[in-house]
Amino acid sequence: MAKNIMIQGTMSGAGKSLLVAGLCRIFKQDGYRVAPFKSQNMALNSFITKEGLEMGRAQVVQAQAAGIEPSVRMNPILLKPMSDVGSQVIVNGEVRGNMSARDYFDFKKSLLPDIQKAYDSLAAENDIIVIEGAGSPAEINLKENDIVNMGMANLVDAPVLLVGDIDRGGVFAQLVGTVTLLEPEERGRIKGLVINKFRGDKSILDPGIEQLKKFCEIPVVGVTPYLNIDIEDEDSLSERLTNHDKKGVLDVAVIRLPHISNFTDFLMLEHEAHISLRYVERPLQLGTPDLIILPGTKNTMDDLRWLRTSGMEAVMKKAHERGSILFGICGGFQMLGRRLTDPEYVEAGGEMTGLGYLPIQTVFTKEKTRTCVQGNIASIRGALAGLSGCAIEGYEIHMGETTLCVETEYGKWPNTGVQIHPFTELMDEIHATKKVDGAASETVYGTYVHGFFDAEGMVQALASALAKRRGITLDETVGQSLATYREEQFELLAASFREHLDMKYIYQMIGDNK
Repeated sequence: MAKNIMIQGTMSGAGKSLLVAGLCRIFKQDGYRVAPFKSQNMALNSFITKEGLEMGRAQVVQAQAAGIEPSVRMNPILLKPMSDVGSQVIVNGEVRGNMSARDYFDFKKSLLPDIQKAYDSLAAENDIIVIEGAGSPAEINLKENDIVNMGMANLVDAPVLLVGDIDRGGVFAQLVGTVTLLEPEERGRIKGLVINKFRGDKSILDPGIEQLKKFCEIPVVGVTPYLNIDIEDEDSLSERLTNHDKKGVLDVAVIRLPHISNFTDFLMLEHEAHISLRYVERPLQLGTPDLIILPGTKNTMDDLRWLRTSGMEAVMKKAHERGSILFGICGGFQMLGRRLTDPEYVEAGGEMTGLGYLPIQTVFTKEKTRTCVQGNIASIRGALAGLSGCAIEGYEIHMGETTLCVETEYGKWPNTGVQIHPFTELMDEIHATKKVDGAASETVYGTYVHGFFDAEGMVQALASALAKRRGITLDETVGQSLATYREEQFELLAASFREHLDMKYIYQMIGDNK
């Protein structure tokens, strides 16, 4: 069975996910077979494996750092928040149902066999498992029947590195307070402390580190710097959602929905030199961008209601009338239609009128679509006609079934004069079937495909189409594939951690004297 090490944090956002990714890459570089593991993840950014199973994207990124194919065994339990008090519970990649926080708290202990089986399966195939905790192990109201922090460490007898975030301030109180609140046997599992996201002169920090060692009687394994490395983050903690520094000639605005999911769909847009990507959450921020994107969401009807009550729907309409192109992905695609109905109370039940830009209707059902797809953009007209024929590869993950309205056919939209066409032509890799996806008019486009912009050359084709519509010429740039870019970032991450962590001590923690 594999050796292991567990990364726990003083709070959410302390840097656990990035540290796991960096260690996975270091162990891979050193010749080990390594895999990440997180027994329970709460996230709205998810991924579909080649088997059609759903898992958290953080473990996908960590698997990429380890150089292996993502497997749902790396994240056997995924919680996708539906509201402030409830989540969709996904076990071994499949939906188990929606549960309130209280119901799940009572239910989770029954999932221990699933966690053990997934871990043992990975451990049988690898030399090292790098385990990630969740939040803080010192949440004393949640420690009963814990399955993701010290409960997980005890289950698989893992030594623990505890990480604190100095960038938010109070790192010494974070670390000392966390250690103090743990039971003696739990404190004994913590073999090292890490201070993360440090900026400045480390020598000024050294006296505090010496006192920290005395308070906790645990070694400080390293002080890692605040890194300007571009690796996918988790959900609402991501700084991507508030970063507006880039100034490209093309303006692309993503509506920051309250339940936004899979904002990783837009990573390649961030990297395109000619595009300024920004996330908009207030109507006054929108303006008249070249492209407005309605992203995926875990609660389509609730977020559609927010568009209306916030005033965002009205300013989107004005922007579209002034020339902005509308583009919807998954839940955003559903919103662009004429009607949404929820007869089985998958979300909140009832029926809503959509934004009305596309002649489609969506009915929510309890069966979730989970599949990987590849294909190409159909022969489309209008503002994005230049994308016709471009290759795409991604995945679908949604609870609704979307069809054309009864009186509509592709090629015509009665009483409007607007031509409607399929947006993509796809091969469903899980079911080995061909299909068309989405809908496209002259200035409105919608698709269910996550990862739409990831294929090589896609963002350059998009930028060219937007520039042509504006009547401007773009400088020639050579696009870099997402896979190549990720590899560069993983290597930079590993190099930084090798410099700032005591890797010899970490190897000793896991029982390897390398």
